[in-house]
Amino acid sequence: MTLVKVRIGDSIDKALRALKKRLDKEGVMKSVKAHRFYVKPSVKKRAKAKAALKYKRVR
Repeated sequence: MTLVKVRIGDSIDKALRALKKRLDKEGVMKSVKAHRFYVKPSVKKRAKAKAALKYKRVR
């Protein structure tokens, strides 16, 4: 569970920004998006291979 401590007098916007930053850092949003729809294992494998090729070309 992600917690953000808010000091007295801090704005809610500042707290929301801190929460969003922490969620991105922990990878919560990325995993939520990844599990939003079911992806067949064969499609996952193909995407992983394509990403590896793309990474290999850049390096």
